[in-house]
Amino acid sequence: MEQTAPTEMAAVTHDQAMLELADFDEVVRLYRPRIFRFLVSSLGDRDAAESLTQDCFFKAWNARQQFRGESSLGTWLTRIAVNLMRDHLRSRRLRFWHRTRANAVDLLEISDWVPDNRSTPEQTLLARDRVRHLWTAVDKLSPQQRTVFVLRFVEEMELDEISTTTGINLSTVKSHLYRALHIVRERMGGSQ
Repeated sequence: MEQTAPTEMAAVTHDQAMLELADFDEVVRLYRPRIFRFLVSSLGDRDAAESLTQDCFFKAWNARQQFRGESSLGTWLTRIAVNLMRDHLRSRRLRFWHRTRANAVDLLEISDWVPDNRSTPEQTLLARDRVRHLWTAVDKLSPQQRTVFVLRFVEEMELDEISTTTGINLSTVKSHLYRALHIVRERMGGSQ
């Protein structure tokens, strides 16, 4: 059995990535929900998330020839989204933060993501209240902790993929996630 050399593997991966990028409409169709979900969960602002999602795919389209295939296409797009979010948050800090709350995602609307499974109205109300408390706790995390928390639990990314996506050292990712979980659990009253 013939083994492929690492440089040949990289070429195959790069060629596969370039084929995937060739049909960019399909790339947008497949990855847009994930990128939007990450941004809206991180920012809590649907309009900003929509705008940054569009910017993400615009940047990816313009940089598609520079994509080296060193990571998956989803990781590459998420990294672009993380960088756009960081830039947005930096510029947003210059504005008075109360103005942006008027456009924030309604936390009750987000609570609809909790599966119903024919729950009673009381159970639904309790679940919505719990989700509201959870997102209130997440909203109070530092930007790095919030990003790692959302990528891990909303996007269900592995820790090494989060490290690659954010450009943060793996041990720092673990530290941010540990602290974020501790803070969220503490603010949720220690419940699981």
